Amino acid sequence: MQCNIIKLAVIFFSFIKLILAQESNLVVFENLIDKEWKAIGTWGDGTAFKQETIFKFDLNRTIVIAKSKGFIDKKQTQYGSRNHGIRKFDQETNTIKFWEFDIFGGVTEGIVIVDGKNILYQYQYGSSLVTDMWEYIDNNTYNFKVGNYVDGRWKQIYLETQFRTEKIKKK
Repeated sequence: MQCNIIKLAVIFFSFIKLILAQESNLVVFENLIDKEWKAIGTWGDGTAFKQETIFKFDLNRTIVIAKSKGFIDKKQTQYGSRNHGIRKFDQETNTIKFWEFDIFGGVTEGIVIVDGKNILYQYQYGSSLVTDMWEYIDNNTYNFKVGNYVDGRWKQIYLETQFRTEKIKKK
């Protein structure tokens, strides 16, 4: 009987350790959670960029859900729900992976690189490796860049703006 209790305790604490390890690997997103992040800018080709994103933890804090609003037509006359994203720590590769599903039926997937409080999303776009960087400024501001980021340097920047926020009320 006592042996079974010890086995159960070992299993229980192993499970808790596993859950906490996953959670701690997503801690870089903590400052983004339950806030509405807004950015306005201009792409390198002159088209407008406008986005609002809300991040939430889900499934016992093992994933991060991102819901974004943006332009939902090519003419940029309609604004609404544009992307839903997922960020999850992958134990097999020891990386954070992400998936972004858009209103046009596309999916972008890649990896998240954590650099201090900065969050870099890297993904393949055609033949290019593209990086979206959320560069931490303070708890309510991130510089946001999209471009080709190689060996710690920007080779080309397609978009440069800021995401700002005010904390939103929990429902």
